[in-house]
Parts: sequence; C-alpha cells; structure tokens
Amino acid sequence: MTIASGTPDPPLLLARLRLTPLDGDPHRIDGAWWPRTGDLTVELPGLLAGLPHAWSRIIHVTVNGTLWSAFPGRMLVAGQVLHLHHSASSQSTPTACLVAPGMGRWDLVVVPPHTEEAEALHLMATAAANPPPPPQRDTASNAAASMPMTP
Repeated sequence: MTIASGTPDPPLLLARLRLTPLDGDPHRIDGAWWPRTGDLTVELPGLLAGLPHAWSRIIHVTVNGTLWSAFPGRMLVAGQVLHLHHSASSQSTPTACLVAPGMGRWDLVVVPPHTEEAEALHLMATAAANPPPPPQRDTASNAAASMPMTP
C-alpha cells in the first residue's frame, strides 16, 4: 500500500445512499448505494463518511459483481486500514458487505454507476423500503409444517 505524503486528500463526494429504517429488526438488505464510478478506491471514502455513526469502525468490505475496476487488497481511509475483497458470487444483484468487528455486518445493494437517475432512485428506494424476503421453504415443507401433529 502506497500513501503519498504531502498531497491533500481529494474532496469527499457525498455518497448516494439510501438505508432501511433503523427499527431494531435485522434485515437481509440494509439499503442501497449508487456510486458515481466503478473505482472502489475512489468511492469508498465517501460511502464510509456517509454511514450512520452506529456503523462506525468498518474494516472489511466485500463486493461482488463485475462493475468494479481492479482494486488493492487494502487501503487507508480516515486513518484506518480497510480490507477489500471481491467475491466471485454468481448472485445477479451487485452488493457490498460492510463488516465492523463486534458491531455487525451490513449489506447494501449496489446500483451500477451508469444507471439512469430515475431508475437508480427507484432501485434505491425499493431496496431500502422493501428488502427481499428470506428464501421460502418449498411447498411440500410448508404443507407439512401446517399439518397438525397426531399422536
């Protein structure tokens, strides 16, 4: 990791971010993020700066999908080392998983950077308001589970 000394940090752009309501319940998806570029090293400082205080101390970020250009295994953000990973998941929706040890894990849907604004805003609102439900059991299991037990 190379850090240039004597050069000012580039200005942070406000993250385009929409989070699920903080209602105390766990969510499969915790919100949506619409980065401006496919450069994770440029986008992450703004994302982390825009997160709620309760999400502090993020030290690990895993992304999937093909929208990111190559990035290092770690980078320095706000004086803290951030470990970066790319998952080769076959999941069709790009996501970012943020981890803070002892605090929790948060999963964000990532809206591709070049998405038209109206579509991106719709996707973000949908992800934040209506996270996908957990997978359902098959119908045979559901039917068996609803049958009364007999001695």
